[in-house]
Amino acid sequence: MNSSVHHTLVVELRAEGTGGCPVFAHLGYDCADPFAVTAVFGHDGRVLACWRLDREMLADGLLRPVGTGDVRLRPAGSGAWHELCMEFLGAVRPDGGRHHAMVFAWAPAVAAFLRETHRVVPRGREHVPVDELLAEILAAG
Repeated sequence: MNSSVHHTLVVELRAEGTGGCPVFAHLGYDCADPFAVTAVFGHDGRVLACWRLDREMLADGLLRPVGTGDVRLRPAGSGAWHELCMEFLGAVRPDGGRHHAMVFAWAPAVAAFLRETHRVVPRGREHVPVDELLAEILAAG
C-alpha cells in the first residue's frame, strides 16, 4: 500500500491587484506526518508559495468556514462548480498590511484527494511517535 498521496490540480489564484490566474496546486500527503497536507502552488515552473495545511481543517473547509489565523477555508459556489476557497495571509508589507491571496479549487477534486489520504491513514488512526521523538531530542543533548 502507498504511504503517500499526490494530486495536481489547476486552481484559480486571486491576489491583490490582479485578476484571476490559473496556477497549479500540488497537494501532497505522507503518512509520516499524518495530520498535514502540503500545498505547493506554482506557475511557469516556479513555486509561488508552499503551505502546510491541517488535513481535517481542509476537509472541514469543504463544508463550512474554518480558520482564524493565516489560513482560512470555506466552501464557495454550488452545484457542479462547488469550490473550496483557500485564503492565505502572508508576510507583512512595508506599509504595515499583509500580503493576501485567495485560491479557488474545484471541491470534488479536493474531496477525492482527501478520500485517498483517509485510505492511507483513516481519520482517528493518525499516530505521531511522540515518545520516539522526545527520546531523539534528549539523546541529541
